Amino acid sequence: MTEIRHETVTANGLRFHVARAGAGRPLLLLHGWPEFWLTWEPVMQRLAGRFALVAPDLRGFGATEKPDPGPSDKAGPEVHAADMLALLDALGLPKVGLVAHDVGGPVGQVLGRQAPERFQGLFFFDCPYPGVGPRWAEPGHLTEIWYQFFHQKEFAAALVGSSREACRLYFGHFLRHWSAGNPAAFDDVLEAWVDNFMAPGNLQGGFNWYISQNASRIAMMRGELAPPPPVTVKTCIRWGALDPVLKAEWSDRLPEFFADLDAAVLPGVGHFPHREDPDRAAAEIAAFFDRIW
Repeated sequence: MTEIRHETVTANGLRFHVARAGAGRPLLLLHGWPEFWLTWEPVMQRLAGRFALVAPDLRGFGATEKPDPGPSDKAGPEVHAADMLALLDALGLPKVGLVAHDVGGPVGQVLGRQAPERFQGLFFFDCPYPGVGPRWAEPGHLTEIWYQFFHQKEFAAALVGSSREACRLYFGHFLRHWSAGNPAAFDDVLEAWVDNFMAPGNLQGGFNWYISQNASRIAMMRGELAPPPPVTVKTCIRWGALDPVLKAEWSDRLPEFFADLDAAVLPGVGHFPHREDPDRAAAEIAAFFDRIW
């Protein structure tokens, strides 16, 4: 087992928890919701012999500082992108490869547009992007995205955090349901997930993403979201074929938003390829960066 080192790094006025492992070409790993750095641990173990891996907890998540104690709309992708650029500066990393999932996807797209010179390449699993459009709110899909509205309620964090069992039931649902190719993918770390989200501020810290994204999400559902310029950094996207919340068929418009794209659907996995099948996920990441770097 490769040793994973834990550091606290001050950047953009916040104290960030960062997990690091390995040596070589640096890769910045950005988690999604409901995740924190530990979601990347299986992949980090498999890639540490070839890359220097940097897995921060995003603003409001994990052991990173929570600047807003209550509900906040200051946790959108632009805010996280500014955090990550400042973190790279603090770590002395002028250029990295980016690996991102879920929430990390929109953050990575902002980074690719704002600072393309800082990124050798972008790799995404199951990537939210504007091309999903009104399909996000199709009647048959509303039962999958209910949580995004619930998270905006002022009582949501108190309710989910009302007991350890409530927290376990809530996150256990998403981790098993979304891991459609391997529903047991998180079973061995479920208690660590409960520990994480029961820590002060962590529930609201994650829910603030949904508050911050609400306006753009509604605009996308209405078909009114203005398309951003295409990302020009070399990009690889691998999308779990069985993902119930971000459907693989929604990857059809990716070429409109990424100018230099290698995209494919991964059979047999759902929303968390990096946890459901870490051997394959690590191989896909390594193959892309070996090809371009």
